[in-house]
Amino acid sequence: MTRNPPPIDMTAMQHAAIEVQGVHRHYGALRAVDGIDLRVERGEILGLIGHNGAGKSTLFKLMLGLETATAGSIHVNGVPVQGRDFRAARRHLGYLPEHVVLYDNLNGLETLRFFARLKGAPLAQCAELLERVGLAHAGSRPVREYSKGMRQRLGFAQALLGAPRVLLLDEPTNGLDPQAIRDFYATLRGLQAQGVTIVITSHILAELQERVDRLAILASGKLRALGSVQALREQAHMPLAIALTLAPEDVAVALATLARLPGITPTTTRDGLQLACPREQKIAVLGALAPLGARLLDLQIHEPSLEDLYFGLRGED
Repeated sequence: MTRNPPPIDMTAMQHAAIEVQGVHRHYGALRAVDGIDLRVERGEILGLIGHNGAGKSTLFKLMLGLETATAGSIHVNGVPVQGRDFRAARRHLGYLPEHVVLYDNLNGLETLRFFARLKGAPLAQCAELLERVGLAHAGSRPVREYSKGMRQRLGFAQALLGAPRVLLLDEPTNGLDPQAIRDFYATLRGLQAQGVTIVITSHILAELQERVDRLAILASGKLRALGSVQALREQAHMPLAIALTLAPEDVAVALATLARLPGITPTTTRDGLQLACPREQKIAVLGALAPLGARLLDLQIHEPSLEDLYFGLRGED
């Protein structure tokens, strides 16, 4: 008989979903995680980014209790991961590893039922979850016939078994096509609306940029930066890129106008001018350009991308 997961401890709900305090994980001379402090609030989607070997997967294993910290402490849902109560608390966690390992001789539905029994989740969830990840049509097919994207979706379904309150997703969109990626993030938003906390890693930085509440940048086992995309932009002090579309005869007029402003670096382009503009100078630039009127055919302001921020904030590796 399948055993339902234990009820959620409402006292634990008063704590942050994840609290990492002064955590180190050393393998001999290798400092895979090197003094990280991190707090993830309930219902938050946090993006965890960094180069290969930055410490992302090790941090996930520490949060799951699969690795023991060399120093420091981790609480998930208010429970210490190395405490005696964490075995029960782990039933409220979902985990999708970077490399999904499945049993090729089982079909999709059998695979989910296998993991449900391990987790103590209701078997009745399995068919529903296959539907949720778009695999209902393939539930009776052997996993060996699944494409990489289908295997990834099946792995995501197993992470959702037991209605977890915290989801740890390591490169979850590997192998997914654009529509499947869109559907995946729509599912995450639905889970977030139900109060689920999600920590997600991805090497596709543009994919995360508009889809997470905050970002944590790891490098060489250290937390280099933490905040919303906009907060990181302000922290990085990177210039805005302003593209001006002008008729050729008006470029010199615009250059003369901009020459009066400090810190502005204009470059001539095929369509007009490109400006590197300090953030605090944006309004001054727009004011200076206003007298050009209809001579200014178009203006576009580009914020630093998440990729720009990542390379600007991660420091030396």
